[in-house]
Amino acid sequence: MHEQLHLTTTWVGILSLIIFIVGYYFIATEDKYHINKAKPALLAGTGIFMLIGLYFAMNGMDGHHLEKEVEHLIVEIAGIFFFLLVAMTYIEAMIDRGVFSALRYQLVSKGYSYKKLFWVTGVLAFFISPVADNLTTALILSTVLLTIDKDNRAFLVPGAINIVVAANAGGAWSPFGDITTLMVWVAGKGTFTEFLFLFPSAVLGWGITAFLLSNFVPAGEPPFNADEKREDILEGGKVIIGLFGLTIALAVLSHQLLHLPAMWGMMFGLAILKMYVYKINQNNSDTQLNAFSWIAKIENDTLLFFFGILAAVGGLHFLGFLEYFTALYEQFGATAVNIGVGFLSAVVDNVPVMSAVLKANPDMGIDAQSQWMLVTMTAGVGGSLISFGSAAGVGVMGKMHGIYTFASHMKYAWTVLVGYIVSIVVWYVQFEMLHIGAHHM
Repeated sequence: MHEQLHLTTTWVGILSLIIFIVGYYFIATEDKYHINKAKPALLAGTGIFMLIGLYFAMNGMDGHHLEKEVEHLIVEIAGIFFFLLVAMTYIEAMIDRGVFSALRYQLVSKGYSYKKLFWVTGVLAFFISPVADNLTTALILSTVLLTIDKDNRAFLVPGAINIVVAANAGGAWSPFGDITTLMVWVAGKGTFTEFLFLFPSAVLGWGITAFLLSNFVPAGEPPFNADEKREDILEGGKVIIGLFGLTIALAVLSHQLLHLPAMWGMMFGLAILKMYVYKINQNNSDTQLNAFSWIAKIENDTLLFFFGILAAVGGLHFLGFLEYFTALYEQFGATAVNIGVGFLSAVVDNVPVMSAVLKANPDMGIDAQSQWMLVTMTAGVGGSLISFGSAAGVGVMGKMHGIYTFASHMKYAWTVLVGYIVSIVVWYVQFEMLHIGAHHM
């Protein structure tokens, strides 16, 4: 790597930091100003580099250095961008083929009590999230909650918190369960199997929180309309579920064995999906599927938000701001800072926080591997401490507008904190005392 520039005290450094903070303010107050978070993120991310380019031109500096940095950043962003694009397209395809409405019908028609539905949706969130990513999982299951009973807040609020915590915890032990874990995996900080060793701390942390929350769930059963028509998976739905599994496997294979980016396997999987859609349409005149309509339905604002945020953090790194972050590790030691990252990612979205940690690439000490696993877990799980601290939380706030809010979350936030502490304790016993999970570098 090139030598680090120190432009933090120049006008370009100060102005870039101000742009980042202002942009961040508008991202955090999305509800207040009704401005989609992708807009300020994109403006900040692209604007910072435009300024840096201007600074280089005005001072006659070597633009080659900047060009290399931006090329490097583009590759990094593209890896995550296209990975998510394919995952979201598959989810839209499954929604279109009635996979999730069938799941909802199965849950509601069983005549389960509120308590049982609370546990079932939580367990589903914990185990769907490692495959489908936490944001998607939380959106699907919060939709399920609303369709179970849209009026019973006593059931909906603990249910929503449970889904957010479960989706984030479930996402923490899988390389593609969360954007942050995906970033750590793509950056080569842990192998596919090393993430799986986070399962004990993820499951116990979530389990404790869920147990505490379940005490607030009301007794009784939700109303079920007997006339409600049965929902089944439509033609092609089951094959698409299988193809999604295959696509995830291809991503892992590409990354671990073929030395290709994980997104390459995902795009190959998207090609297979498109060929399958072509085959269905050829054989059947009644069902005409359109794969492009699924791509059109995905949350493009989420993708552009990630583009903007990763670019902005890349800009601050280029200017030398993340040197201060690295100094913290030297000062307080990796464990303390990594636990702090969890609290930080609750206040600030966990994506820029993790992006900053990866960009700063601090020295994690002799047990670097287990420290990277710790920071992966704290960034993922810590995001649940505040309602807007994770993509899953933000998604559910949008879906359950006025029900799952900052205030309703904070009322029960102590249950999440207890779970968070349990997760860290389990990590400590497993990785630091018993040395199970990560090899020493």
